[in-house]
Amino acid sequence: MEKHTELVSYIAKSLVDSPDQVEVKEVIGEQTTVLELRVAQDDLGKIIGKQGKTAKAIRTILGAAAAKARKRAVLEILE
Repeated sequence: MEKHTELVSYIAKSLVDSPDQVEVKEVIGEQTTVLELRVAQDDLGKIIGKQGKTAKAIRTILGAAAAKARKRAVLEILE
């Protein structure tokens, strides 16, 4: 699953103004892996996007990558 962490980190760092403050933590469960994404407070809007479209797009990419590896991954954006 580490590749998924790197994928989310890469996407997030490409979108924000403070890429050094991007943190992705992996919480592995029995069936699902949860990726917790933290960014600077000022960059939260850039990650979520208008009406959550950017966040939905990141989740879609993560879901597709996880499905290819026959896993299940969920993205949580933390404040």
